[in-house]
Amino acid sequence: MNKMVNLKINGQEVSVQEGTTILEAAREVGINIPTLCYLKDLNQIGACRMCLVEVKGARALQAACVYPVAEGIEVFTNTEKVRNARRATLELILSNHERKCLTCVRSKNCELQTLAEELGIDEIRFDGENIAHEIDDSSTSLVRDNNKCVLCRRCIAACDNQDISVISAVNRGFSTEVRAAFEQPMKDVACVYCGQCIVACPVGALYEKTHIPQVKKAIDNPEKHVVVQTAPAVRAALGEEFGLPIGTPVTGKMVAALRRLGFDKVFDTDTTADLTIMEEGTEFIERFTKQEKLPLITSCSPGWVKFCEHYYPEFIDNLSTAKSPMEMFGAVIKSYYAEKAGIDKANIYSVAVMPCTSKKFEISREEHQDIDASLTTRELARMIKQAGIDFNSLPDEEFDEPFGMATGAGVIFGTTGGVMEAAIRTVYEILEKKPLDNLNVTAVRGLEGVKEATLKIAGKDVKVAIAHGTKNARTILEKVKAGEHYDFIEIMACPGGCIHGGGQPIVDSKTKSTVNVKELRSKALYKEDEASTLRKSHENPYVQALYKEYFGEPCSHKAHELLHTTYKKRDRF
Repeated sequence: MNKMVNLKINGQEVSVQEGTTILEAAREVGINIPTLCYLKDLNQIGACRMCLVEVKGARALQAACVYPVAEGIEVFTNTEKVRNARRATLELILSNHERKCLTCVRSKNCELQTLAEELGIDEIRFDGENIAHEIDDSSTSLVRDNNKCVLCRRCIAACDNQDISVISAVNRGFSTEVRAAFEQPMKDVACVYCGQCIVACPVGALYEKTHIPQVKKAIDNPEKHVVVQTAPAVRAALGEEFGLPIGTPVTGKMVAALRRLGFDKVFDTDTTADLTIMEEGTEFIERFTKQEKLPLITSCSPGWVKFCEHYYPEFIDNLSTAKSPMEMFGAVIKSYYAEKAGIDKANIYSVAVMPCTSKKFEISREEHQDIDASLTTRELARMIKQAGIDFNSLPDEEFDEPFGMATGAGVIFGTTGGVMEAAIRTVYEILEKKPLDNLNVTAVRGLEGVKEATLKIAGKDVKVAIAHGTKNARTILEKVKAGEHYDFIEIMACPGGCIHGGGQPIVDSKTKSTVNVKELRSKALYKEDEASTLRKSHENPYVQALYKEYFGEPCSHKAHELLHTTYKKRDRF
């Protein structure tokens, strides 16, 4: 057990574990110290100097986020000296910041804006020369606007934490900026578009490339039949944009809002998550039975797939050829659904609402041409607000048929381990020819970076692994290269899986220090799974009908034509 350290903060007796910083100690007792560059467990570098405090006996003010507590020290967080230093620091940051707050995508959810209000900044004394930076909107998914960058380096830390590291601080002094090496645009580096840099950014220097205008245009076009699908993780986070507690499921209100936005049909991506399990599960059974191309690795996460293509192309043959649920939905909508509804597929405009910025890249792949636009959770929230819809007062409504029925297995796709658990529920029952005793496969749940389990199925050991975040993906792939045997691996590009995707609502650093955002959102999905009447993908009646009427059986020739895909090696530089 760690040694306890006693100190005083603003005269208040505090006892914390040795190694705790002044910032953490203050927050434990409800004393707020402002921060900008700090992000718990990710970026603690003391660079912005907003968290300066007085430590009795010290010659200068100290950065609380990196200053460890010591026995008997006295700390003052709100003296005139401290307040003046913070105000001067903030004014200097603002002097070199493009202050177009009214038109900024982060207006009202900007940590810099909040600090200016909290510190009472009503004028800036240090206005001077500003460097005009060219906005980099070269990629399919992300936009970087260095005119709004505050050089907190949180995006760099997020990229490094993903073991991608394609951005860094370049140049020196007043000319410092964050960008890719050799002034390359983002489209030309091995970025996987996971969007974790956006989630980490405290201001509007990073944001998704919006598809809102083209979606609105399609909705307004009477010639277009506009359908929308929503991924499972969206329902676990959308409510945060409307003031609801983190982890509040809002499935019914989300459906109602989409109808009021003018979509002709509102469908559930979870339906094709169930379809994905049928295809991917069958693929696994075939490979496992023949002991060929193992381990099979999931392919639902486009950021992970791009990471594999850039950094581990030797594992491309191990990727499941099954398309992601979003892309399977796109293919089914413009084939089976178009035929059943008697609509020319050329007149169908297919929209996906995803927790993911990399999905914008995925729909641009030459192998995938069935989704016309991909909106993030944040973009959907903006559309709802722009339409004047009072989200919290909406009634709960149901998805449209025939793609509104999904099982609990489809719902948990949104959290790390969920795809594996869904697959196990189905693969076990197909091979064992009997029900699984406990559908809660807890061995594959949790937020540990890498999880491993060995399951006994049909008398054979099946070794599985789950990794979330590309840094952890690298860990598990290096183990495979070193000779470790696995049969089935689930990998998601984002930490926590889709629940913490780059397109989800942005939570400020103060809140992230006090609550586990990933855990709360994940619990929302498991709760919906538990409440589901059907919890196994192979029991979804819509999926059963789809095979009976259209595909014949999983991994049939027609299924391979529409529901499977290919991958390719990509350059890193």
